[in-house]
Amino acid sequence: MSETWRARTRMIHGGHERTPLGETSEALYLTSGFVYERAEDAAARFEGTDPGYQYSRVENPGVRGFERRMALLEGAEDAIATATGMAAVNTALMSHLKAGDRVVSACLLFGSCHWIVTEWLPRFGVEVELVDGTDLDAWAQALARPTTAVFFETPGNPTLELVDIEAVSRLAHQAGATVVVDNVFATPVLQKPLQLGADIVVYSATKHIDGQGRCLGGVILCDAATRQDIIHPVVKNTGPNLSPFNAWVLSKGLETIELRVREHVRNAEQVAAFLEGHPAVKDVLYPGLASHPQHALAQRQMAGPGNLLAFRVRGGFDEAFGVLNAFEVVRVSNNLGDARSLATHPATTTHSRLTAEDRAELGIGDDLIRLSVGLEDPEDLVEDLDQALNRGVPAALRAA
Repeated sequence: MSETWRARTRMIHGGHERTPLGETSEALYLTSGFVYERAEDAAARFEGTDPGYQYSRVENPGVRGFERRMALLEGAEDAIATATGMAAVNTALMSHLKAGDRVVSACLLFGSCHWIVTEWLPRFGVEVELVDGTDLDAWAQALARPTTAVFFETPGNPTLELVDIEAVSRLAHQAGATVVVDNVFATPVLQKPLQLGADIVVYSATKHIDGQGRCLGGVILCDAATRQDIIHPVVKNTGPNLSPFNAWVLSKGLETIELRVREHVRNAEQVAAFLEGHPAVKDVLYPGLASHPQHALAQRQMAGPGNLLAFRVRGGFDEAFGVLNAFEVVRVSNNLGDARSLATHPATTTHSRLTAEDRAELGIGDDLIRLSVGLEDPEDLVEDLDQALNRGVPAALRAA
């Protein structure tokens, strides 16, 4: 593969090794283990002097091909795949932590990420401090003490708050911390945290990387030494591995990810502009809108504002559910990054584990709907949103 090839070409031709049969599409390696000509070959494989494969929990050719292709897209030295996005988050953090270590995290996180940071890590004697991810002074104060790891999402789920990756990474490194960024909302097409100073990037490959709701997967991007010496031993010995079949599906998704994400963004920009002017909508949270409080930061660190947005309807719980139940094109689902437009009510789904007080502090009210804009015709989406808002929000509230 040529080093001068651009991202779209690399996603089609890069990463995988063809077998001697010369297949067009990459082979599927649905095998648990591998055989050896001689016992000496097996011993050499386990010693690491023979670079071949030994067991699919350790490495699998198809999974390794997906990892290499992801590294090419991200601009990382290497990658390691996991069974889910949450396995990627957990493995990336736990492989760097031990009792007595300290983590500083943004407080706005996906519900399961919030659980890992606030409930799981403290069980192992890890100190955790949460900060307002948008407040650089809060980051500076928290990182004035030695810190082992920093973790945040940007844009954050579900209110699309941004974290200044470059500024926070600089503060984190001064504190001795490894910076782990969940880049799911931005996708590897629109944001490159490693280029902005982060050390590790994690994805739920279930989302835009597959992009069609077919399978689960996760991936961790980092430098080669971190993969080999810190993360791979944890994956090899604890087993949160991606299946070979799912790796094949995700590799196919990478061949079209840039085309899909660009179209997602175009649709989302049109939908966000429509929602911002609708009388049933109080406000729209989307980094691509000039009204977003961090619009300038989004333009600086992202190549596009993404396809995720959130909006608050006039009213509350009943009106939000009324809108969700009135959709005809948009589907109700807690997933995102799909070819289909998907909407959810975070307060009762993805962030229902949080207390009402925590949700209120994060701006996750009963009136909030998160929308993952899909690849349908944008006019159909606008028409569907219009009729759902008009049916779900009474005229008296729309006129307020």
